[in-house]
Amino acid sequence: MTLLLAVLCAVLGLAIGSFLNVVIWRVPRGESVVSPPSACPQCGNAIRNRDNVPVLGWLLLRGRCRDCRNPISPRYPLVEAATAALFAAMAWRFGAQVALVAYLWLAAAGLALALIDIDTKRLPDVLTKPSWAVVAVVLALAALTDSDFHHLERAALGALALGGFYALLWFVYPGGMGFGDVKLAPTLGALLAWVSWGALAVGAFAGFLLGGLFGIAVIVAGRGGRKSKVPFGPFMLLGALVGIMFGPALAHAYTSTLVA
Repeated sequence: MTLLLAVLCAVLGLAIGSFLNVVIWRVPRGESVVSPPSACPQCGNAIRNRDNVPVLGWLLLRGRCRDCRNPISPRYPLVEAATAALFAAMAWRFGAQVALVAYLWLAAAGLALALIDIDTKRLPDVLTKPSWAVVAVVLALAALTDSDFHHLERAALGALALGGFYALLWFVYPGGMGFGDVKLAPTLGALLAWVSWGALAVGAFAGFLLGGLFGIAVIVAGRGGRKSKVPFGPFMLLGALVGIMFGPALAHAYTSTLVA
């Protein structure tokens, strides 16, 4: 049953990933994600429906526009494949429960936010703010369905804790991170704490660890200095993914070593 759900979610992820490519391109430019239809950025000709099949369309076209033969970025099929993989992973992790919808939302919105942050060094409100409502509603419905409000209470506290922590960091040193990171934090806090307190601790710590390691790598490679601005949203999201998938096990392993 879980395997079938993962496969179905992967197929859904391919379709959602195709739409995310539109979101990633148009949202930073303030354009509608609904119209006009997708077109080649070089020649302006509309993409045929048969060429819009996720991943396969790009492969059949050999990565080039059907009309002008200019290259099409490999990012497009990679986003589609990554969304499918994330959807399958979330389905495998949570199974057929209402809360899964919130984690699929995180997978889709998080991937879009990460790439937009890399491209523009900002996390747009049009994605961060709706995530608060989506996650709150879905987790509330999940709690009602299971008659288990302990998870919902923990998620609310997690949202306040991580959101408050990032707000404090921003207040103390505004140049250290963008306010978009602060707006993203409550969503991550809620979804991590829904899993467990250990997942929240691991996910929050992993974000800073991964960001720090990347910053060190940039300095060592001579691609920047201590004051170079690095988008932190992708590391917050990657850390949250680590916490969601492996947080409880990692937290248990850590506490076990302390007890021993």
